[in-house]
Amino acid sequence: MNKVLIVRLGALGDLVHTLPAAAAIRREFPRARIDWLVDERHRELLDLVPIIDRRLAIRTSSAASLVDAIRELRRTHYDVALDFQGLLKSAVLARSSGATRVIGFPVPLLRERTASVFYTETAGVDAAHIIKKNVSLLRAVGIQHSAIEFPIEIRKPEIADAARNRLGIGERDPFAIINPGAAWPNKRWAPVYFAEVAVLLKKRRGLSSIVLWGPGEERLAQDVVDASQGAAAVSPPTTLAELVSLAKAAVVMVSGDTGPMHVAGAVGTPLIGIYGPTSPERNGPWASRDLIVSRFDQCQCHYQRQCHAKCWCLLEISPREVMDLVDERLEGLPTHA
Repeated sequence: MNKVLIVRLGALGDLVHTLPAAAAIRREFPRARIDWLVDERHRELLDLVPIIDRRLAIRTSSAASLVDAIRELRRTHYDVALDFQGLLKSAVLARSSGATRVIGFPVPLLRERTASVFYTETAGVDAAHIIKKNVSLLRAVGIQHSAIEFPIEIRKPEIADAARNRLGIGERDPFAIINPGAAWPNKRWAPVYFAEVAVLLKKRRGLSSIVLWGPGEERLAQDVVDASQGAAAVSPPTTLAELVSLAKAAVVMVSGDTGPMHVAGAVGTPLIGIYGPTSPERNGPWASRDLIVSRFDQCQCHYQRQCHAKCWCLLEISPREVMDLVDERLEGLPTHA
């Protein structure tokens, strides 16, 4: 197998969950050319992944961009195209690449069943965690078992100094990250709860907290800081490369089920995940020592972006419950960043 195309357009957390499969292909076929077709909004993560030979970024909302991408793909003459997304759009793009083999998941595992029409073959199993499901697709190319690796480079270590400056702490002092945002409104724990965790982090562990924010979330981060009694500060604006480096420098991250949390987990940051509408068994942190608090079993809006229940399940999770998990996760770990 000389030329491989990975099709995983987005989103950020899903790209992270596909990286171990890409790493497994590189280990098994060290001389292969590995290209990745990605939505341009998420290309920045792949720029930090050295095992990828070419990143083909497209605007999925633009017909012209799609046509240009297909024309470019067909020039390469791929041996295999692997569709990890399981959507009609991703399957069409995989097939349109002209690859000799177009591989996707079986119909029961697809997000859109019509995607199956465009595959030449299927593989994969419904594993408990999405990472294992993705790796199982590689059985079609002879990869049966694989260690889980996340080949992400750390390129912007100076962002940690900027965060410490905002917190008013020393250049080697440890700090925590709080990530209150999420694309789905019902994944967002209450800002005042995050603020109380920041207060407890300061009282119990002596840790100041930097509060992350993405596009449109700076006010949310400021609300956490305003209620934190001086225990937290708003993060500087961050590129994805800076987010990776900032997470790597932190001693712990407290977050809902979001892309930044999965990025942090991929670089080894200890995690406390807060889960409601999504399953932590399927979408939770990969490292066995990372901890989660979940109300998925009680949630009435599984995998829906808006909460339609009278009682929002995440509000039943208390800050002290989360902080107790932080104490458990950090037990025995060094206290330097």
